[in-house]
Amino acid sequence: MIPKGATICFVIGVVSAGVLGAFLFQVSSQAPKLVYQEGRSLSIIPDRINYHMGQEVKIRIINSGTDPLTFADPSLGLKIRGLDGTIIYSPPTAGQSYTLMPHQEKIFDWNQTRTGGGKVFEGRYDIESNTSPEAGSILKKSVTINIFQ
Repeated sequence: MIPKGATICFVIGVVSAGVLGAFLFQVSSQAPKLVYQEGRSLSIIPDRINYHMGQEVKIRIINSGTDPLTFADPSLGLKIRGLDGTIIYSPPTAGQSYTLMPHQEKIFDWNQTRTGGGKVFEGRYDIESNTSPEAGSILKKSVTINIFQ
């Protein structure tokens, strides 16, 4: 027979682990929040963090600062990489520079395909964007998303 104290501790442990797990899942599933800042600032906000295979990923790249941001081309330096750093997808580039004014945003839709046309596998991917060299500094931002079966 198991002592009452051990049974109570076991039940409390199981319940608290479930509650903590549910809370941490909610926190990890939230998309980044947009915060405007003084000076140069870049934000990448996907419509959510967790996706099923084949779902369209809507990516908002926002100038969240008060200074204009200059990019090398209209794709805003967008790249989607595997966690090992391999570039999975990069939109076609047009070679002309592009300026994103303060509080302006550009939306990209990614249909979970590789640059060559093949479908991606389930896993974690980094979405990144970076400005062109301006006054000797490059502003780079990234966010991680999950793709599940």
